[in-house]
Amino acid sequence: MLSASARLIRLLSLFQAQRAWTGAGLAERLEITERTLRRDVDRLRSLGYTVDSTSGVAGGYRLGAGTALPPLMLEDEEAIAVALSLGNPAGSAGDIENASMRALAKLEQLMPPRLRRRLDSVRSSVVPVARGKSSVRLKAVAFLAEACTERLVLRFGYRDHNDAATARTAEPHRVVQTGQRWYLLAWDTVREDWRTFRLDRIVEPEPTGDRFTPRRLPHGDVATYMAHALDVSPYLHHASVVVHAPLKAIEARMGWVGGVPQAIDEGSTRIATGANSLDGLAVWLGCLGHDFEVESPPELVEHLARVAERLGKAAARQPGKAALRLPHL
Repeated sequence: MLSASARLIRLLSLFQAQRAWTGAGLAERLEITERTLRRDVDRLRSLGYTVDSTSGVAGGYRLGAGTALPPLMLEDEEAIAVALSLGNPAGSAGDIENASMRALAKLEQLMPPRLRRRLDSVRSSVVPVARGKSSVRLKAVAFLAEACTERLVLRFGYRDHNDAATARTAEPHRVVQTGQRWYLLAWDTVREDWRTFRLDRIVEPEPTGDRFTPRRLPHGDVATYMAHALDVSPYLHHASVVVHAPLKAIEARMGWVGGVPQAIDEGSTRIATGANSLDGLAVWLGCLGHDFEVESPPELVEHLARVAERLGKAAARQPGKAALRLPHL
């Protein structure tokens, strides 16, 4: 038999699905006696629910005409979290999924218009690429999701791997959950390019007061873009390099460093890559085994020149060895 609290919740659910019931019908559904049912109905009345009753053989109970159910005792963030979970039952199907959808419909009916609009913003702007536990607060997710929906330009500080913050101004596009990480996919207005910002590194985001016209996202949909971006974005330094070799010739070396290769033609490949240091990029590119050109950033070109000079001097110092000849960059 259900506990008294569980019975009250079940009784409310039955009343919401059908406002009028016979006493025998309710008792049968709850698997209790009609005497216990009367006590449960009295408890509902003491909590503020108006339940009318009629006596006699055909007597029963009815939720009072025009009565609004008391508000669900959840804080805003709690209600949104429950609604999102019900709307995306991980790994569920059949009866569980159907039950989740019914529960979600009931929950949305209880939400005030303000909270329902907020839920719609979160639902339309949050893209779960993969799920996992995360320390990111739902309040931050909801705020950024609303900024995406309302097309609000944001300013915020962003902390790097060394905990140093830089000022950013961005047009938020989507909030993305992938594994344990949450990201804001946005157009960086200063760098004039798409960026992915980890939510746990965003500091004090606030609207600038400006609005923006949404831009077209590279790679089509959000999930595809994030699959490409997350191979590069975790690193401090990012680079775009054109390698004078076909894609198949360099695929085996891509395991050395994060990157996204894309064939330009039969003899050249563009690679978007990254590393936590310019030295790391220089080492990988130097061992690539093919000539290449650096498209960006300019500091990588300067760093490669310094590395090439040091290597040339080291090779020249070896007795009886010819000076090391390096490929033209």
